[in-house]
Amino acid sequence: MNLFTETNLSPDILKAIGELGYESPTEIQKQTIPFILSDIRDLIALAQTGTGKTAAFSLPILDMIDDTSRKIQLLVLCPTRELCLQISKDIKNYSKYMDIKTTAVYGGSSIVEQMRSLKEKPQIIVGTPGRVIDLINRKALDFSAIHWLVLDEADEMLSMGFKDELETILSETPETKQTFLFSATMNKEVERISKNYLTKPHRISVGSINEVKKNITHEYYVVGYRQKKEALKRLIDANPNQYSIIFCRTRMETQEVADFLMQNGYAADALHGDLSQAQRDTVMKKFRLKNIDILVATDVAARGLDVNSLTHVIHFSLPDDPEVFVHRSGRTGRAGKDGISMALIKPEESRKLKQIKSATKIEINERFIPTGDQIIKAQVGGVFEKLFTEHEDLFEFDDSLIPDLSNFTKEELVHQLLQFQLKDLALYYKDKHDLAEQKLSSRDDDYSRRDRGRDRDRDRGRDRDRDRGRDRDRGGKPRRKDENMVRFFFNLGKKDHLKKLDVLDIINKATAGGKTKKRAEIGDIEILEKFSFFEVEKSFKDNVLSNIQSMKFKGKDMRAEVAN
Repeated sequence: MNLFTETNLSPDILKAIGELGYESPTEIQKQTIPFILSDIRDLIALAQTGTGKTAAFSLPILDMIDDTSRKIQLLVLCPTRELCLQISKDIKNYSKYMDIKTTAVYGGSSIVEQMRSLKEKPQIIVGTPGRVIDLINRKALDFSAIHWLVLDEADEMLSMGFKDELETILSETPETKQTFLFSATMNKEVERISKNYLTKPHRISVGSINEVKKNITHEYYVVGYRQKKEALKRLIDANPNQYSIIFCRTRMETQEVADFLMQNGYAADALHGDLSQAQRDTVMKKFRLKNIDILVATDVAARGLDVNSLTHVIHFSLPDDPEVFVHRSGRTGRAGKDGISMALIKPEESRKLKQIKSATKIEINERFIPTGDQIIKAQVGGVFEKLFTEHEDLFEFDDSLIPDLSNFTKEELVHQLLQFQLKDLALYYKDKHDLAEQKLSSRDDDYSRRDRGRDRDRDRGRDRDRDRGRDRDRGGKPRRKDENMVRFFFNLGKKDHLKKLDVLDIINKATAGGKTKKRAEIGDIEILEKFSFFEVEKSFKDNVLSNIQSMKFKGKDMRAEVAN
């Protein structure tokens, strides 16, 4: 099957996707579309982000949906509001010539407006688990007549702590429905959900975690924490004309890196959970339109962003999960183009990098931070690349406007123009030390006795260094407190085999059954060697303090206290 015209989809759908430029199905679409059109079994489809999953499940369902009925027939659940909006937009585009209404429901936006939209009787609902639960509780959603349920990016929903919400929603749907579970990975939680709620599912697998794109070059650079931002600047300068995403671990780090880049004159912006929906939409629109060419983002915030022309992915901080590393890197090198994935790692993170390399089978080669001379040379190449490839926006000069240049040779003119173009950058790097040389000393001197001693003090759990140590690790700035959140010290850590998913599950259990019956908002989670920190919405403070002490983790007593 090489063309969409061979899928037996209706003329209205083929016309709509033809106008969108769809010609040949992707591999997941080739396997999924004919299955859904002809089989009544449940489905587990394993495929990475960016492989065309939305069209894979929505096109055949749109072909079979009853447009004369005004009952909800399809429910799509996804982890983030950005992805929710993207899926809803895609389905609306696919059903352009059909009498089908699709409504997106998600947190961070007016629930009253969404309830008003539901009164228009949509046949398709695309939603995030938390908001869907809210609307079920308000009797605004009725899933008794749905024929199809899609769990998109199921692994991500479970890693974000939506296990209880998913099970509640699944229990509200009829047993006769057909369920399609789409996931990038098949971890234990996804397997459990599939066993409990899918009936003898058919499996389709396109690629895997260990199947890495061949057209992506992977590099890593070792640099001390205090030099990370300067090293990032050098990597950007040494790779001119890039269109990139920089991934950070936390919302605070994301904003700090974006602020640093903007203050240094780069067309950059941040995307993270502290932004309002309107702010997120604005940032994502600017990035898609290439009004900014560098996006600094957390993993969760970037889930709903799908662009095919990224040249670089930069890991400002390494993720804990090797699969996340692959997902991040896979955002570049799309549509047959080459891509580059670069990771900045601290000297003490070499073991974590080794684990990522082992789990993913990726060849990640060490490189040195570019010198000033190397950067200027790359910038010269970037000027000529722009000059000879981005000519569509140039306009014709009247020769009479150009002064007499006959006294200059071509070489002199080029030299003068390059000096004019690159003067500020050349002056910046003129007397700068080579970070590659500093990197060698950072293993002994920059990552100094004081730093190592501080890390040991922190790991021993000394009260006086707990919070100050973590703040200094963030670059010497005081921690910016969210007035709506409470930060807790937790007595278990990595040595107890504690993972973020465990912490999310512990917090959800400790805060269940609160006065408002709503799900507690969870902020940063930091798992250290012997203890951890986490943030929870202030209104759930007493629930955490009273409930966690009565719980156990792998037979061990748990204790949480407010971190000063």
